[in-house]
Amino acid sequence: MYTSHEDIGYDFEDDPKDKKTLKSHPNIDSGWAWMVVLSSFFVHILIMGSQMALGVLNVEWLEEFHQSRGLTAWVSSLSMGITLIVGPFIGLFINTCGCRRTAIIGGLVNSLGWVLSAYAANVHYLFITFGVTAGLGSGMAYLPAVVMVGRYFQKRRALAQGLSTTGTGFGTFLMTLLLKHLCAEYGWRDAMFIQGAVSLNLCVCGALLRPLAARGDPEGPGGAAPARPRGPGPGPAGPEEQAGEPRGALGVLKTAGRLGRRVREGFRAWASGYFGTASLFTNRRFVAFILWALFAYSSFVIPFIHLPEIVHLYRLSEQNDVFPLTSVIAIVHILAKVILGVVADLPCVSVWNVFLMANFTLVLSIFILPLMHTYAGLAVICALIGFSSGYFSLMPVVTEDLVGIEHLANAYGIIICANGISALLGPPFAGWIYDITEKYDFSFYICGLLYMVGILFLLIQPCIQMIEQSRKKYLDGAHV
Repeated sequence: MYTSHEDIGYDFEDDPKDKKTLKSHPNIDSGWAWMVVLSSFFVHILIMGSQMALGVLNVEWLEEFHQSRGLTAWVSSLSMGITLIVGPFIGLFINTCGCRRTAIIGGLVNSLGWVLSAYAANVHYLFITFGVTAGLGSGMAYLPAVVMVGRYFQKRRALAQGLSTTGTGFGTFLMTLLLKHLCAEYGWRDAMFIQGAVSLNLCVCGALLRPLAARGDPEGPGGAAPARPRGPGPGPAGPEEQAGEPRGALGVLKTAGRLGRRVREGFRAWASGYFGTASLFTNRRFVAFILWALFAYSSFVIPFIHLPEIVHLYRLSEQNDVFPLTSVIAIVHILAKVILGVVADLPCVSVWNVFLMANFTLVLSIFILPLMHTYAGLAVICALIGFSSGYFSLMPVVTEDLVGIEHLANAYGIIICANGISALLGPPFAGWIYDITEKYDFSFYICGLLYMVGILFLLIQPCIQMIEQSRKKYLDGAHV
C-alpha cells in the first residue's frame, strides 16, 4: 500500500527465484533518519495532540448549539475516526505522489477544515467541515509521518516510533492549554481559526519527509544534491532531460500517459495487498489483532472527550483549571512511550508480553475511573491510563512480528483503520448512554467490557497454539 518508488528503505536480492532478503540501506538508523523522527514528532503534536484536546471544544459546542451529548460528540469522533479510517485508502495517494507530497496536501486540507469550522452555524455543519474535512487532512498528513519513520529505522524501530509518538502526549498537554486560552480570550470560533493557521505547520513537517535514495545513490538525503525523480512518475525535468523529451502537445500526452501508468501500477500494488493471493486476511493471528483494534481504541479516546465535562459535573473545575486531568494523561503518556520503547528493544524481553500487560492495565483503569469522585483519585487513574496507553508506540513492532517487514505498511494501515472505526463509535456511544442514564459510570463500564472482548481475541490464537503444541508433544510421546 505505502510502498512508492521514492519511499523504499530496503533493497532485495537480484535473483527473483531466491527468497527475498532485506538488505539494510546505508542511510537507515542515522543521519536524516532523526530529522524524520522530529518531523513525525511535530505531526503527532499538531494532529493527535489537537484531537486529544477536543474535549475543550466539545464543552463549548454543547453550550453553543444545545444539542445532546451523543450528537455533539460525533464531531470529535468523526475527526478522530476518519483520520485513521482513511489509512488504507491514503496508500493510493502515497503510491502516486509519495509520502512528502501527500503530507503537504494533507496539511493544507486540515488547515482548511479548521478555518471553515469557525463559521459553523450548527453541529451538522461541523460534521462536514471539521469531522470530514479536517479528519481527511489529518489522515493524509499522519500516515506518511508514521510510515517514513518505519522506512528509516531498522535496529531502533521501537525506540524511534516511541520518540516520534511522544508528540501525542506533548501535543495533548500543549493544545489543551492553547485551546483553553484561545477560547477564554477570543471565543471558540476565533480559536478554531487560529488553530487552522497553526496547522499549516504540517506542510513544513511534510517537506522534511525526504525520500530515501537508492543504494549507492549520492543524491539522497545524505548527498550533496537533491534527489532527482526516479521511475515513471512526473517531475521537474532538468536541461539534460528536456533535451531528449518531446515538447508541446506530444510531451503533455506522454507525461499524462506516464502518470496514468503510475496510477494503475499503484492501484494494482494497493489492491494485491488486500485482495490478492498474499492477502493479509489469511493470517489468523493478524485477523485477531484487527478484532482487538476494533474494540480497544474507543476506551482510550473516551476519557479525553468526556473528562472535561465529568470534571464539571463533579464540581472539580477549579482544581482541574490549575492542572487539567487530560494533561496528567499526556505527561505520563510521553514517559511511557519512551520507557516501553526502550524495554521492548531489550533482547530478553518479549514485545508481545509488554503489549498485553499494558492492555490489561488500561482496561483495569477504565473500570476503576467511574469509582473516583475526587481530583486526586481521578489524577491517579489518569496517570495509569497515560502510562498503559504507551503501548501505542509498540503497535508497529507487534504488527511487524505478526506479518513481517514486507507487509508492515499494508498491515498497519488496516490496524489503524480498525482503530478509527472504534474511535468513531466510542465517544458518541458514551454520550448516548449518559443521555439515557444521566451518568457516565455505565459508559465506562460497558466500554471496559468491550475492551476485555478485544483482549480475549488477542489471547485466542496463543491459546490455540499452546493446545496444539501440547497435543503434538502428547502424540509424539505416544508414538515413541
